[in-house]
Amino acid sequence: MFGYDWPRTHALLTAFPVALLSVAVIFEIAAIALKKDTLRRTGFTLLLVGTLGAAGAVLAGRQAEETVAHGGPAHELMEHHEKLAYITLGTFAVVALWRLLRERKMGGGERALALLVALGGLVSLSYTGHHGGQLVFEHAAGITDSTLTSILTTRATTHEHAPGEEHEQAPAAEVADTPVTAGTMDSSRTTTDTGRPRPNIHPAPKPHGHPPGTQPHDH
Repeated sequence: MFGYDWPRTHALLTAFPVALLSVAVIFEIAAIALKKDTLRRTGFTLLLVGTLGAAGAVLAGRQAEETVAHGGPAHELMEHHEKLAYITLGTFAVVALWRLLRERKMGGGERALALLVALGGLVSLSYTGHHGGQLVFEHAAGITDSTLTSILTTRATTHEHAPGEEHEQAPAAEVADTPVTAGTMDSSRTTTDTGRPRPNIHPAPKPHGHPPGTQPHDH
C-alpha cells in the first residue's frame, strides 16, 4: 500500500520508538535531577507511546522477515536482531507497566531503579538498531535481487558531472594511461599535478667517444 512493503514499513515504524524511548529516558533523568513533575509526566507519556510504537515495529519486522531475500550470514545476523528487538520491547514494556501501576506511589529509590531498567532497555535498543543497520548496509536486506542487479549495472556505467562536481582524483586506470611529455615534469618536484608520487625517471646517458687504439670494453 502506497508503495510500502513490509521491510519498508518496518523501517518506517522503527524510527518512532527509537526517538520516543530515547527522549523518554532523557526526560526522566532531567525530572529526577531537577525535581520537575512536568518533565516526569512528559517522559512517562513518551514512554507509553514509544513502547506501543516498538510493538508495532516488532510485528512489522516479523512480517518483513518472511519476505526479505538473504543469505546465510545475513540470516544469522537477522536472528540476533530479532532477539534483541524482543529484549528491547520486553524491557520497556516492563517499565511502562511498572509505572502504570506504581507511578503515584513510587519513592525515590524505586523510581531510580525503574530508570536503571530503562537505561538497560536503551542500550539494548542501540544494539538492535546497529544490527538492523548492518542488515541493510552490509547485506542489502530488503532490496530485491532484480533491484540490486540493476544498481550494480548502473554503477558500472560511465557518467558525467556538471562543472564543479568532478571527482577529486582521477581513476587509477586513467592516470596510468596519461602520457608523460617533455616539459610536463619538473625534476625538482616529487609529485605530479595529480598529487601522486613522481615516477622515478632518469635522464638518458650522454654520448661519448674513445681515442683511436682504445681496447673494447663494457659500460
